[in-house]
Amino acid sequence: MRKNFGAKPLLYPQPVLIVATYGKDGIPNAMNAAWGGINDTTQIFMCLSAGHKTVENILARGAFTVSMGDADHVVECDYVGVVSGNKVPDKLEKAGFHTTKSEFVDAPLIDELPMALECTLISYDKESGRLVGEIVNVCADEKILDANGKIDPSTFNPITFDPVNNAYLKLGGKVGNAFKDGLSLK
Repeated sequence: MRKNFGAKPLLYPQPVLIVATYGKDGIPNAMNAAWGGINDTTQIFMCLSAGHKTVENILARGAFTVSMGDADHVVECDYVGVVSGNKVPDKLEKAGFHTTKSEFVDAPLIDELPMALECTLISYDKESGRLVGEIVNVCADEKILDANGKIDPSTFNPITFDPVNNAYLKLGGKVGNAFKDGLSLK
């Protein structure tokens, strides 16, 4: 028997997305956004309300980066989500994060978070909060790459947001092969 929860934003896994921007003053800022995903092969979407400093920065500069939170930086990733850039302008510094300017977009990369999407703004709807960005580049620190130069999730240790229990979860191990295992049922 199933239990009904009604219409709620409950989806597993929900990536922990850390969206980084530069302000008008050039100071880096970031926020934690749990509601987002891939919109198209080269697009990302997120639900970000208009009052965020990050949204103001994206609209002003037309660019942002999206890093995935990881198990090594849970506290820092949560901090940039619970503290507003409107009230704490140096919250990245207070979190202990350092940044490097992206080569591809006018936005910072967070040095401590080993994987990021570098994006330009496609659209933003203030009513719904839906932001869509074009993925210009994906970069990953060599420390999370395997011998074949691919991202190794076990080394990366990305985390997800559990919206039911307000918790961060570490992803587990491999359980199958995409686009292959199902062929056995043909």
